[in-house]
Amino acid sequence: MICSNAIAQQKWSLDECVAYALEHNLQLKDFKYNAASNKETYKQSIRAILPNVSASTNYVVSFGRAEDPNTGTFVNQDFFSNSYNLNGSIDLFQGFQKINTIKASKFLYKATNEEATHQKYLLAFRVMQAFYDIQFFEGLLAISNEQQAVSQTNYDLVEKQIELGLKAGADLYEAESLLLTDKLNVTQSKNQLAAAKLSLIQAMNLENETDINIQVDLEEIASKTELDTVQTATIFNEAKNFIPLIKAQELRTKAAKKQLASERGNLYPSLELFAGYRTGYFETTVDSLGLTIPFRDQFRDNASEFIGVSLNIPLTNAWSRRSRVKQQKIAYKRAQNNLDIQEQELQQTIAQLVQEYNSLLVELAQSNQKVEAQNLAFEIAQKRYEKGLINALELFTAKNLFASAQNENLQVRLRSEINKSTLDFYKGLPVFNIN
Repeated sequence: MICSNAIAQQKWSLDECVAYALEHNLQLKDFKYNAASNKETYKQSIRAILPNVSASTNYVVSFGRAEDPNTGTFVNQDFFSNSYNLNGSIDLFQGFQKINTIKASKFLYKATNEEATHQKYLLAFRVMQAFYDIQFFEGLLAISNEQQAVSQTNYDLVEKQIELGLKAGADLYEAESLLLTDKLNVTQSKNQLAAAKLSLIQAMNLENETDINIQVDLEEIASKTELDTVQTATIFNEAKNFIPLIKAQELRTKAAKKQLASERGNLYPSLELFAGYRTGYFETTVDSLGLTIPFRDQFRDNASEFIGVSLNIPLTNAWSRRSRVKQQKIAYKRAQNNLDIQEQELQQTIAQLVQEYNSLLVELAQSNQKVEAQNLAFEIAQKRYEKGLINALELFTAKNLFASAQNENLQVRLRSEINKSTLDFYKGLPVFNIN
């Protein structure tokens, strides 16, 4: 319970939320396992160039009429024999298939690492969005509380004026209606804030927690959202050399090219060097006195070695080799096309962000002016209401316009911060602390 309360009371910054999510996210572990699997595949492709060595032995008992493995003649007796074999081979030439396979598996291994990094960034952006959603609803709740406080003050004022006989009892109903409306807005804002906190908790995989407190400074955000005009082409040229998803697709394209070269290697002759050693013991091997020769002597005397070269020339295999080459050529072209698609989507995404970014330049300036104007209008309306120059409905309209302006300004500021952080990411700046 103490530990749970400590976590609930902790103030979480955005970097801390992202770091916790990266460490505890279960989906990321699957990408790590995939990268580990591809790493082992790459290592095994290197080990594949080593010689193949195998050893074998057997023990055979023959009954009745059986062939003597030593003399090749058939005898009518029960006997046993055993043999020992040691064989080795190494590929001298195989159309450079193994070399190209090593390079392809290395590219695929690097690609999975880039894809794992890309998933980390996607998770970081989800956490950032949930983090700023909490900021927005906390700001919205603060605005709602301010509006409720104003309505409560006006309700108390009307109540006193009725006691003094300055207003009729019906005016109290209007003030109460406005107060209840603001209380409902506060309740709705609290519910929205709770839902936003739950989204962040789930994105972080923060177990056994229903509440989280974030560290936020709206004034700092306001100062950080001083934007300058940016250009799509400049950011795109920087991003395509940095974005992990683009780098992963580039690596997969290179891997497909090496896999094509490996398939073409099947069309060339292959050359293999092999060697071996064999010996054995046979119960039917006897000396001049008819006694079975001892195991040690037979093991030495029956030993033989061999060495040779094997040349394999592919002539035809129902054209399956050429078909695989054609299929791999198609896979290579498809990988190139997927790379073009990824770059096109990246360019479109950046163009949309830049367009929104430049629009926010104007929106933010106008929104700040609107808040100041509505604040002044509301203060004037409040004073006029206190003097009885306007009714409660007119005050309510002025108060709602001010609250709406505050809400819009908060939205623009947070959208500006998210947009700016996203563009900074595409520029290659360290937005998140991700290795």
